Amino acid sequence: MSATSPDAGAAADEADPRRWWILVIIALAQLMVVLDATIVNIALPSAQRDLGISDADRQWVITAYTLAFGGLLLLGGRIADLLGRRRTFVVGLIGFAGASALGGGAGSSGMLFGARALQGAFAAVLAPSALSLLTTTFTHPRERGKAFGIYGAIAGSGSAIGFIAGGLLTQYLNWRWCLYVNIPVAVVAVLAGLALLDGGPGQRGARLDVPGAVLGPGGLVAVVYGFSEAEPRGWTDPVVLSLFAVGVALLAAFVWWQTRAPHPLLPLHLVHDRDRAGCFATMALAVVGMFGLFLFMTYYLQIVLGYSPLRTGLAYLPLTAATIVGSTQVSARLLPHVAPRALMVPGLLLAAGGLVVLTRMTVHSDYTTEILPGLVLMGLGMGLTFMPIFATSTAGVAPHDSGVTSATVNTAQQVGGSMGTALLNTIATTGSTAYVAARLGDPARKALVVREGMVHGYTVAIWWAAGVMLLAGLVAGLTIRVKPPAHGAAGAALPQGARRL
Repeated sequence: MSATSPDAGAAADEADPRRWWILVIIALAQLMVVLDATIVNIALPSAQRDLGISDADRQWVITAYTLAFGGLLLLGGRIADLLGRRRTFVVGLIGFAGASALGGGAGSSGMLFGARALQGAFAAVLAPSALSLLTTTFTHPRERGKAFGIYGAIAGSGSAIGFIAGGLLTQYLNWRWCLYVNIPVAVVAVLAGLALLDGGPGQRGARLDVPGAVLGPGGLVAVVYGFSEAEPRGWTDPVVLSLFAVGVALLAAFVWWQTRAPHPLLPLHLVHDRDRAGCFATMALAVVGMFGLFLFMTYYLQIVLGYSPLRTGLAYLPLTAATIVGSTQVSARLLPHVAPRALMVPGLLLAAGGLVVLTRMTVHSDYTTEILPGLVLMGLGMGLTFMPIFATSTAGVAPHDSGVTSATVNTAQQVGGSMGTALLNTIATTGSTAYVAARLGDPARKALVVREGMVHGYTVAIWWAAGVMLLAGLVAGLTIRVKPPAHGAAGAALPQGARRL
């Protein structure tokens, strides 16, 4: 065991004595936000029957949340910097709980879609506030590693926990409780947050970048919406192409404006730093494969293998456990001693290996021998990857930029996941259709061929996901240059460029 330096010991002594309780509050809020992106998936068939939602419109239960969340995160991060992290954290929690109550009591499809969009909007305020509070609460390198290990485990496994909770609530209560469950969690977090948090008063005299708030989120929404519409309409549909063109134009205008805005929504010096930009890109690419896996495995387990909602949720437990182990027991222990990319690159290779294992699944696969190994590898890989990304991308940022930096990490995660789900779903659907069309000659084999076609489409898409995961590893290896800390020095895990900010 290495000796702790006097400076490090003094820093630990001066830290907020309530910091671990603060971590519990932040973890609760983050878990609520992350799992809400998936908890409704398993409940969706029941909600669709109850509210008479058409097959064409049911995607909006998911897409309304991810579009609002991913599109408004940068704005939410800047609002947190301007108004104060404690204030926006509490407002985000209250708004999220109110939107959840509205969705749980929805009497029509439109009301449910609107409530999900409101949830996404308040999540966009809540998520960057939570991460920036974590960044400013834990400053000692060793404690920072532990805190971000827990946070990374939640970020990596929250989606899987959402599937488990969705299965339990749907099977033993009803789909509405997948939304109502957020209310008691938010109440506890609000009361504890008011008692314990001190996020600063915000920046005096600063102004919100209104043009940036329109151009940036507008461009992201257009691009994500285009990916969502590509699956039902096709990639060459004029609506899809128009959405992509508008999105790219808005994002280009956003970048141009950020170089001239007096109070930019996204200070470009944050992404000019090579290490930080590499973390953002790695995160966006990594979640493409992860979100696609959740989508395909849920349908595979329920429709092909005939699992119940609860059994489907439980099937994700090994992935969740592996993510937590990789994040808290491996990454958190090693990050104070090794370069971040020494964790990210092996983690992404492990995750890609897990996806390759899952490409072998068939309509008769055994869960224990053919599915479980892939899920465990995927979980370990994500645990090794997420924690150093969160810690490195937010380290060394000036306090007044911590909210927008945190928002950018979350934006990369959410937008990457949204785009990846739409892209991989289109690949899977195309592969399934081609497979069935080529083999549907004997009507007696129709049911089997359709199931085989579904699995074929899933495996083709998972191969693509594995390729994207390898690309993420390549990006991490080439762009992130942070050196391992010297004997737990105070600069541990800080991007080189961050030390110059």
